[in-house]
Amino acid sequence: MLYDLNLAWSPATTADRLLQTLSLAHSLGYATVALNHTLEAPYPANPTSPFPPRPEASPSGSKLPHVLHRATLPVSDPAASSYRLHALANVYDIIAVRPLTEQAFQNACLTLDVPIISLDLTTQFPFHFRPKPCMAAVSRGVRFEICYGQLLAADGRGRANFIGNVTNLFRTTRGRGFIISSEAKAAIGLRGPADVVNMLSVWGLTNEKGIEGFRSTPRSVVVNEGIKRNGFRGVVRIVQTATREESGAAAGASTEVSQASQNTSTTKVAQSHKRKKGENDGGQLLSKPRAKKTKLAAAPVADT
Repeated sequence: MLYDLNLAWSPATTADRLLQTLSLAHSLGYATVALNHTLEAPYPANPTSPFPPRPEASPSGSKLPHVLHRATLPVSDPAASSYRLHALANVYDIIAVRPLTEQAFQNACLTLDVPIISLDLTTQFPFHFRPKPCMAAVSRGVRFEICYGQLLAADGRGRANFIGNVTNLFRTTRGRGFIISSEAKAAIGLRGPADVVNMLSVWGLTNEKGIEGFRSTPRSVVVNEGIKRNGFRGVVRIVQTATREESGAAAGASTEVSQASQNTSTTKVAQSHKRKKGENDGGQLLSKPRAKKTKLAAAPVADT
């Protein structure tokens, strides 16, 4: 199953363009895609989903991939945006950050509770990608996103920056923890996974890691984010909250079952004690040989 967790979307995107992009994504083999809405600061305190209803099929009847909703937050001051993440996580399926400064990048790698760090690799960053924060992010389960659509839409300088940044990221992370997405604004920006994997292998990413960037790595992000929204501490899945009447009825039924179980247990203990007692032992427990001798002694002797 292939994933593309970054299809660029904005409120200006028409329904026809969206359906065309989703149809091509399905024909290329992508089973799950995410519509990415890039937010601008200041972020809303009570956010609402701007996306249209998830389409199930195109007007022509062709199948479409499963659609998720994602938000990307450009971050320059980590303290000003971290407290908004919880409110946004209740609206969007996936949350990603795009650090713009060195402080924001280190905070995203070391402490920020986000699954994806998305970078505009066509720009020249004012800092270097150091192994320590990058490997700390990989160890925490945070994934770096490579958007090949940035390379296709960039000029000569932007392509040079993309190649240099990607090479440095592959070196600092040893090729681990990458998600490969398109960031396509239209259907023309989509490419097949095999072409992208072959392109990235030229700059140091092995074919095995490249395939994982389309399959297992984005799948783990989708599954983990789903567990966070629908579970309690990642263990119990919350299906439906019981009402007070249902809780009282369940508690009463549990009490009745407990009392019946206790009465049954008491009856079994009494019966077992009764079986162990002799008939004329005065209520004292006797061993089997002693009880047999007592029974023979009490039996009447026949006259000869």
